[in-house]
Amino acid sequence: MELIKIALASLASLAALFILTKLMGNRQMSQLTMFDYINGITIGSIAAEMATSLEDDILKPLIAMVIYAVVVVLISVTSSKCAVIRRFFGGRSLIIMSNGKIYRNNLKKAKLDLNEFLIQCRVNGYFDLDEIEAAVFESNGRISFLPKSAKRPVRPEDVHLFPNKAVYFVTIISDGEVLLKNLHAAGKNEVWLQKELKRLGYGKYSDVFYAASDGIGLIAYGYDETENKNDLFQ
Repeated sequence: MELIKIALASLASLAALFILTKLMGNRQMSQLTMFDYINGITIGSIAAEMATSLEDDILKPLIAMVIYAVVVVLISVTSSKCAVIRRFFGGRSLIIMSNGKIYRNNLKKAKLDLNEFLIQCRVNGYFDLDEIEAAVFESNGRISFLPKSAKRPVRPEDVHLFPNKAVYFVTIISDGEVLLKNLHAAGKNEVWLQKELKRLGYGKYSDVFYAASDGIGLIAYGYDETENKNDLFQ
């Protein structure tokens, strides 16, 4: 009976965590502020306690989780309307480097030392600090870099080129199955799809592992059951 209670409590805590996370928004998972981090740890701890508790009363930890989630939502709403509250909970950006100068005091405020800053520079592809026009420590803990004009990648307008508008590819076939809704959304039909697959050398849908279209052409990849044993990335 105790194992059954733990299983049911675990499922209940998992469902509660999922619902509360959806209510709080995906930012909880991708861009943690200090408040989000503390709140996430607390709710997770309560959920774990709720799942492993052998007591019959699981309502108390559930109420605590809901209260934490409600507080997060309220703070999120008020932060979007008040800059002071937003800066208090979310922090503010700090200019670490600009015009060839590294600001030591801002490094201290960001809790970074010079070595950590240099590591972040190299991770972002800057082995030469002279290539950086400015570096900004963001409130989510990441560093944004602005390269110098002479060092940044060439853009089409720099050489007076005006390419066509970028489009995204829509998945048409996934694991041998045709996604008819996506096919019609791309403005195509099965007759066109069969012609394109024949042109690419595929006789039937089940031979295609993945296919996608940009509304004009089709790209397709078949199955390959062989194992690639080359340790290129180890």
